[in-house]
Amino acid sequence: MSHKVNYSPLFRAHTPPPPQLCHKVCDVACSSSMKGQTLLSQAHGAVSCGSDPPDDSVPALRAHLWTDGAEETSGMERLLRKCRIRNQLVRECMAECLGVYVLILFGCGSVAQVTTSQDKKGQYLSINLGFALGVTFGVFVSRGVSGAHLNPAVSLSLCVLGRHPWLKLPFYIFFQVLGAFLAAATVGLQYYDAIRTYSGGELTVSGPTATAGIFSTYPADYLSVWGGVVDQVIGTAALLLCVLALGDQRNSSLPDGLQPVLVGGVVLVIGISMGSNSGYALNPARDFGPRLFTFVAGWGEDVFRAGGGWWWIPIVAPCVGALLGTLIYELMIEVHHPPTPSELQTSCQEATEGKTGLELEGVEPGCEKAT
Repeated sequence: MSHKVNYSPLFRAHTPPPPQLCHKVCDVACSSSMKGQTLLSQAHGAVSCGSDPPDDSVPALRAHLWTDGAEETSGMERLLRKCRIRNQLVRECMAECLGVYVLILFGCGSVAQVTTSQDKKGQYLSINLGFALGVTFGVFVSRGVSGAHLNPAVSLSLCVLGRHPWLKLPFYIFFQVLGAFLAAATVGLQYYDAIRTYSGGELTVSGPTATAGIFSTYPADYLSVWGGVVDQVIGTAALLLCVLALGDQRNSSLPDGLQPVLVGGVVLVIGISMGSNSGYALNPARDFGPRLFTFVAGWGEDVFRAGGGWWWIPIVAPCVGALLGTLIYELMIEVHHPPTPSELQTSCQEATEGKTGLELEGVEPGCEKAT
């Protein structure tokens, strides 16, 4: 079975056209010496517009400018060329890791600011905006390389739909969790003094000065285990339903640069409407990676014991909710789209081939009439 590389129902990055020669020459000329600029002014029309040169100074000028530019940039270009990774899977995993890193850096950073300032430098809406914009810029960072899943539940849903290869799923999940872990460590380092001051030097998971909730989600006191499962299933189903709708070109065609902004808007509205029960994790990597960080950074085993063993719910329930949301959108919207011309042509070819195969079954070798 073959798979299309870098498929995503949402995010496609446009490749800019290759630069023209005249643009390259002019760019180099702008950073060259005054002598080069003087020569360029003498043959401006010939170099910049590609017309016939008035004299023999233009080829010399062109060679002079290209030589200077090569001397200035060749060292850096060689260094960057040595760092280039050609393996497609590695590049995609790195993009997922960095995209999730950006998401958690802004999201958990906003929680840290609101918590340690005791709501003096931000409110609950600040946290919603932090995660929403974190998702938006995380998508912008990674969408051209990996498709910007940024969420194991999203990757799982795309595998079920046949839009992402199952072989890549464990690699995507690992690097998504890794990106979340590294981002949580960055926030912990940045707010180390503030967290210590706010908590009185004690790293606690529960209580009036608890700080573990800066990094991962915990249920409200009134929330049962079953209520938490339902909460995460509904929230993640809503997320996937909206994400698939935004990526469905036959439903609503959107400008390419607008899609990440609207995905962030989906996260924002879910946080505003469904965040009070347990903090709307919606993402196993977003919760488990930072929880691992708090476990090793001093909060201890309580991060897995708090909330009646809450830690597994933001891992399992979002995956169930993502599959549910995917199934709802597919059965109620996407499968009912009229077939495209290419799909009609393919179905006609398949029907013709099938009819031909049935006719040939009744023909003996060397005979012209059916037996």
